[in-house]
Amino acid sequence: MRTQIFQVDAFTTRRFAGNPAAVMPLGHFPEDALLQAIAAENNLAETAFLVPHGSDYRLRWFTPAIEVTLCGHATLASAAVVMERLEPERSGVVFHTASGALTVTRAGAAYVMYFPSWPSEPVAPPPGFEAALGTVPRELLANQVNYMAVVDSPEALRALTPNMALLARLDRGGVIATAPGDGSHDFLSRYFAPAMGVPEDPVTGSAHCMLVPYWAKRLGKTAFRAFQASPRGGEIICRLLGDRVELEGTCVFYLEGEVEI
Repeated sequence: MRTQIFQVDAFTTRRFAGNPAAVMPLGHFPEDALLQAIAAENNLAETAFLVPHGSDYRLRWFTPAIEVTLCGHATLASAAVVMERLEPERSGVVFHTASGALTVTRAGAAYVMYFPSWPSEPVAPPPGFEAALGTVPRELLANQVNYMAVVDSPEALRALTPNMALLARLDRGGVIATAPGDGSHDFLSRYFAPAMGVPEDPVTGSAHCMLVPYWAKRLGKTAFRAFQASPRGGEIICRLLGDRVELEGTCVFYLEGEVEI
């Protein structure tokens, strides 16, 4: 079977930055083992698979190692594929996912996603956490999905060199590290998820579901310009709207073609 494939750099205005995602429109979902094998072959942080669902789409996300329940950058990339390639007359799309119905709308050259807000609570560091992260955080918070370590400065954030083998043994899927802004941005972050096959994710929309409510409380505001300080880097415009988080970003197409599976 031959099928379309797109590779899109998400949360960036220039090629070779942001977070690359593969997006593959399909007529139906084949068996999970094949979807996982395709994602491993693509070897990107995420591969998104799209299947028509009435006037909407069903959407699933796979890292090279596992299926995940929420992915921001591959949702943004999928919206760009739908509204710029598959159905260019559209100004919005609803994706039906493991995290419920996710709406994405066009906003000029950008796209706006409406995601759930994920509050977090302060926790004591689990055994080995500081050795895994490579520093003692100012604060540590957690929810069911991630740990979030707060460090004092952008310089401390950029200097982190975590031990990925130790991080992979923690009892959460990933670790967000975050710091106050650098003047151009309200806050910065990095995201490490070696247990999910992604040592450091270039730009992580879903992490901002946890970051935004934290920084809203700390800074006393609800709208932010955020930067993910990975080597590729990426910018996200964030807004807290009650129990939802609005994430805005742009995409750049890198590759369009076909694969045989």
